[in-house]
Amino acid sequence: MTPPARVSAAIQVLDEIIAGAPAEKALTGWARASRFAGSRDRAAVRDLVFDVLRRRRSVLWRSGQGRETGRALLAGLLVDADAAGPDLFDGSPHAPAPLTAAETGAFRPLQDAPDAVRLDIPDFLEPALRASLGAAFETALVALQARADVHLRVNTLKARPRLAIDVLASDGIGVRPLPAPATALTVTENPRKVSGSAAYRQGLVELQDAASQIAAAAAGAAPGMTVLDLCAGGGGKTLALGAAMEGKGRLFAYDLYPARMKSLPERAARAGLDVRCLDRRALPRILGACDLVFVDAPCSGTGSWRRSPDAKWRLTPSGLANLVTIQKKIFTEALSYLRPGGHMIYATCSILAEENQGVLRDRLAAISGLTAGEDTVLLPSSDHDGFFYVRVARDGRPARG
Repeated sequence: MTPPARVSAAIQVLDEIIAGAPAEKALTGWARASRFAGSRDRAAVRDLVFDVLRRRRSVLWRSGQGRETGRALLAGLLVDADAAGPDLFDGSPHAPAPLTAAETGAFRPLQDAPDAVRLDIPDFLEPALRASLGAAFETALVALQARADVHLRVNTLKARPRLAIDVLASDGIGVRPLPAPATALTVTENPRKVSGSAAYRQGLVELQDAASQIAAAAAGAAPGMTVLDLCAGGGGKTLALGAAMEGKGRLFAYDLYPARMKSLPERAARAGLDVRCLDRRALPRILGACDLVFVDAPCSGTGSWRRSPDAKWRLTPSGLANLVTIQKKIFTEALSYLRPGGHMIYATCSILAEENQGVLRDRLAAISGLTAGEDTVLLPSSDHDGFFYVRVARDGRPARG
């Protein structure tokens, strides 16, 4: 596909998203219907779509169009991309029609836009984000408008960073160490080769954002412990906890939606770990038995919007309120799996205080026998996504609430 044809395909996908289709569904549907598109074409179209979704409000403003269409969004994006951006609307076969004089004449400067438009956030979230982020409000939101780097975690059961870097280099994958934690690498060359590389196949590295690595490293998992990852998802933090345990002890993973853990047994085997994936019937067997419970609770995902920008525009006030209710329930449930003297990590990939400190304060007031450490807020940056975590210890007294 030519670059203009890729723009035309991205316009088609964006029109479906505007009509209500989830981004991944729209992209998958286009790819299945476009067998002529190679892997590079599919990746390029996906990049264009996600670049727009990260900046959906600001690029529409930049286009000057009153009605949101895929064409308007791409025009608003590409007018600032480079000098040749508008030339991709060249009217060649499979390309979008040339921009009209009315379209190019409607372009307007972004600095005139309201803050919520300029920084690409829903209007209803602006007050909460300002209150949560304080002086970092603009810096954090600007970071979320950009593409996220690909991060890797070195599996310390099988390699040290230097070995992993060398093996990745043998497959043409360039990386550099991140400031924290010591296991974190960011991919600087050929990120799409990672999943087929020898380092990945041999379990030397796993794909995992540095913020998740920092939280897992701070959890205090140690050899011989009984550890539960209660909202495991794909299991990235499960594997990081297992590496900290040096493969010694009992490591459990659970997710309300078991299909999310489908690949975890294979990933665990590659990493050299024994992970027991539990369903709802098996979960009660470890009540009161865990030294550590890690809870990466379902949340708004505000800290990781650049990876899932579609979620930004699907979030509603009622949806956010429902998430907070769910978070409080999960927080309370997690405590039931702790042994007396055990501790849990409550975490989210949100940068909203009501999902983080707000939930923590509510639960500490409602439940006796808990002690919370100092919470940590990681703001979105070039080194990691936004993330929140706090350690909560439970004493041996009966809990109420």
